[in-house]
Amino acid sequence: MNSASISEIKKELQRLDESSLHSICLRLAKYKKENKELISYLLSDADDEVGYIRNIKEELDMMFHELDGRNLYITKKILRKILRFANRQIKYSGIAQTELELRIHFCKKIKEAEIPLTPGTVLYNLYAQQLKKITTLLSRLPEDYQEDYSAAIESI
Repeated sequence: MNSASISEIKKELQRLDESSLHSICLRLAKYKKENKELISYLLSDADDEVGYIRNIKEELDMMFHELDGRNLYITKKILRKILRFANRQIKYSGIAQTELELRIHFCKKIKEAEIPLTPGTVLYNLYAQQLKKITTLLSRLPEDYQEDYSAAIESI
């Protein structure tokens, strides 16, 4: 079975009535956790992006507490899990400032945890990749935002 293109889906959704759209959204939410998370973001958190960022940062902080006293192998696994969570939340938002703030927070927490980042290791590469994404994002933002985030980036 071939899936329809986005434009075809959009045309079909425009011709449906409100109750049909409601049932389709509920059915989507029922089958996949990511769909449910996205729908809950759109319904409740999209209006308050600052609150959303604050909540995600708090969840990231709680996840970083799992790192205490672990060996490097488990640390690597937990960091990947945290990064997957952060990437999923970034994808739901789709706003560049949200992505920038969450990636900066992730890097700050790695620095605070004093994880050994020796060059050539998986942990170093993971951290370097986040820094690369941050600089790419920052270059796409207007200059006034670049100045706001420059101090935070210097610290990491």
